[in-house]
Amino acid sequence: MPMRIGTPMPSLEGATEWLAGSAEEALKDAAGRPVLIHFWSVSCGMCKDNLPRVADWREKYAPAGLRVIAIHMPRYPEDANIDAVREAAGKYEIIEPLAIDNEHKLRDAFQNEHGYVPAYYLFDEQHKLKSFAAGEYGVKVMEPAIERLMNAANVARVG
Repeated sequence: MPMRIGTPMPSLEGATEWLAGSAEEALKDAAGRPVLIHFWSVSCGMCKDNLPRVADWREKYAPAGLRVIAIHMPRYPEDANIDAVREAAGKYEIIEPLAIDNEHKLRDAFQNEHGYVPAYYLFDEQHKLKSFAAGEYGVKVMEPAIERLMNAANVARVG
């Protein structure tokens, strides 16, 4: 069963390894801030097509507090090649903390039982799930959700 809205953000422990940070650093940086977690895979063409959009969100909303964390989840045995993930991360400018989930521990923690990629989980400042989207239309669903959350967070901060 997928995560329900309002579910606390799962632990980021259990990654095979981290590129550009660690679970502890990512969580420390995200404390009290909205967080977008996106699952992707090197063998997923749709993921690669959408990575520039995720980078745009990261840059656009970082000043307002949004933090982004990437999770690479292999779909096939050859996707577990960490050098290939590192190369793709460089090519697609994934500069946010990047967890390698070769053992699918994070996939399981996020209740992504079907292994959807791309998959997007948006959490508020209290790290409660506000929105989830996956697949072909995931970015189209997620963009307005991020807008709403960031506008609400800014109103709360100002008010």
